[in-house]
Amino acid sequence: MKNSIALIGFMGTGKTAAGRRLAAKLGKEFIELDALIEKEAGRPIPEIFRRDGEVAFRELEIAAVKEVAGRANAVIACGGGVVLNTINIDRLREECVIVCLTASPVVVLRRTSGDGGGRPLLAVPDRLRQIRGLMNARRPLYERAADITIDTSRLSTGAVTASIIEKLVDYESKAGKE
Repeated sequence: MKNSIALIGFMGTGKTAAGRRLAAKLGKEFIELDALIEKEAGRPIPEIFRRDGEVAFRELEIAAVKEVAGRANAVIACGGGVVLNTINIDRLREECVIVCLTASPVVVLRRTSGDGGGRPLLAVPDRLRQIRGLMNARRPLYERAADITIDTSRLSTGAVTASIIEKLVDYESKAGKE
C-alpha cells in the first residue's frame, strides 16, 4: 500500500498550504519540491528561470522528484509544471497516491496576485489569459496523473485537508478490494 501523497495541480490551488497541514495531521514528513529545488540550486526559482530558462528548471525538477519520490510516509507538494515530464509522474506513482488540486482561473489569479515576481510564468501583462492558457494546456496531464481530484476554489485550507483525508480513505478501501 502506498503511504506517501503527492499533491499536484496548477499554481495557486493550495498544494503547499494544504500539504503542510495534511502532513502535520497525518504525522508525515512535508516536502515542498520548489523549496528543495531552490536549496539544491542555491537560488530562487525566478532567478533560475531568468538566468537559465525553463528547460534548465525542469531538469532540476526531474532531479528533485527522483530524490524524493521513493520516500515513505511523506506529503510532497509539487510545482505546477511537474506533470510536464512523464518521468516525474511515473516516479511519484510508485510510492504516492497522487492528489490533484484544482481551482478556477479567477481564484488562481486572486491567490497568486500578491506573489510579485515569484511566479515567472505569470510575468505577463494579461495574467488571467496566461492562467487560462496554461491551465487548458496542462488539464489533460493533471487528469491523467491524478488518483484523486479536489476543487479548492471554495474551500478553506482546513476543508481541503479534510476532503483529501476523506477521499484517501475511499481510495484506499477501493484499492484494498482490487
